[in-house]
Amino acid sequence: MSFEIARYGSEFQGAVVDLWRKCSLIVPQNDPVVDIRKKVDYQPGLFFVALLDGRVVGSVMAGYEGHRGWLNYLAVLPEYQGQGYGRKLVEKAIAELRKLGCLKVNLEVRKSNSSVIDFYIHLGFKNNEVVGLGKRLG
Repeated sequence: MSFEIARYGSEFQGAVVDLWRKCSLIVPQNDPVVDIRKKVDYQPGLFFVALLDGRVVGSVMAGYEGHRGWLNYLAVLPEYQGQGYGRKLVEKAIAELRKLGCLKVNLEVRKSNSSVIDFYIHLGFKNNEVVGLGKRLG
């Protein structure tokens, strides 16, 4: 099978939304189409899809504001998890963030998602022992 990581293009939108649904990444307060549009409007070069024989099997959004990098919407179709595709997506995102001068990457995982927390720890991420706070603006 042919594997590649490509920059997101609008032709992938339906498959990416389907991927996020299958990976339980969509929550009621986030419209995935709006989230994609916002990413495409701001730093589109940091949005990647994993393709296996041309089929979207994974995604990751990265962001950088000049101080810290962030990873969002990392997903791999359940039937392809555990095969290294998630790791490759994270490595690609980090490589692109490094090119921008990023020295630290942060991410947030719901406490209830213990298998994903274990995945990131396996990749070398550490629990920063901080409290994540957020405020909805709309």
